[in-house]
Amino acid sequence: MNIRWQVLFFLIATGGLLAACNGNGKEKLLNINQMKVIVWDMLKADELYTIQQAKDSTLRIQKKNLVYYEKIFAYHKISRSSFYKSFEYYEAHPPKMKELLDSLDQYATRERNRSFMRYGQSGSTSGKSASVDSSRKP
Repeated sequence: MNIRWQVLFFLIATGGLLAACNGNGKEKLLNINQMKVIVWDMLKADELYTIQQAKDSTLRIQKKNLVYYEKIFAYHKISRSSFYKSFEYYEAHPPKMKELLDSLDQYATRERNRSFMRYGQSGSTSGKSASVDSSRKP
């Protein structure tokens, strides 16, 4: 869990810098429900990038993580500047940022639980029945 907060901090710092450079006052701010899903996807992309980078160090040179971000923006049909402008807004308003992070945390917990449930349903036996079966003699 610690690495996710480090990644989130990195996103916040990068977002602030990019938003400062891409100042366009005509972008519509993304609401918290939109932002939490996009940030969650970005965290997953960062985790994938970290795993891949451990196997292939050339990904850093190719800036593959930025390619993932662009795909996420395209999937959610938003522009990079719209995301970073919204992120800058949340950074400038700590109560709103807290609300976003709390919402993101709850969303992440739901997604993890949903993932675990899918994995649990795919198994043919549960831990309890396996221990009962293992005690039987053939």
